[in-house]
Amino acid sequence: MKGFIINLNRVKEEDLIVTILSQGNLETLYRFYGARHGVINLGFLIDYEIEPSSKSTIGRLKDVIHIGYKWINNREQLRLWQDFSRLFYKHLKEAEELGDFYYDLLENASLEWNRQNPKRVAVESYVKLLEHEGRLHTDMHCFLCSRKIEENISLIRAYLPTHPNCSHTYTINAESLQHLYVHKSSLFLNDKEINRLWNVLMEGL
Repeated sequence: MKGFIINLNRVKEEDLIVTILSQGNLETLYRFYGARHGVINLGFLIDYEIEPSSKSTIGRLKDVIHIGYKWINNREQLRLWQDFSRLFYKHLKEAEELGDFYYDLLENASLEWNRQNPKRVAVESYVKLLEHEGRLHTDMHCFLCSRKIEENISLIRAYLPTHPNCSHTYTINAESLQHLYVHKSSLFLNDKEINRLWNVLMEGL
């Protein structure tokens, strides 16, 4: 099966507890350290097998094959990808049912990651996630003061809309934001706005 590594915890020197997002599942597995084992890292897409354990509730990760990205040797793109993919662990670790949405979202993002600014890919993907979860706030009333936002908009965590004067944060162009919400495209947002939206995203899904 295939899955994205969204969390790694080191135990007993070089052994690892690995959390993998696969289609419809979140797997927590034990990986023993060994000279024959290939290197795995946060954000990697892998093909793997699970070996049940008679001594533990956690299965063993085995027969791992790393499925490389075309951009894997670009350090900056890899760093941004790891920052993005690690957000999914905290967001999903308590989920009882996942479906295929989150795996498909990461897979599609990985295919687009080097075709444009990866921060734009992440922002567009996050808007899709918010819409999927019913958390995309298109009704422009300030989350902090509850009054209608007539002109300038600012966003805080979970892309909640606020007046810039209420949140004391950077302004986002209202029409460009609306285009993002409707078309899932950041085409009309400038790089400064994308950096702001990326920084908000990094606060958590």
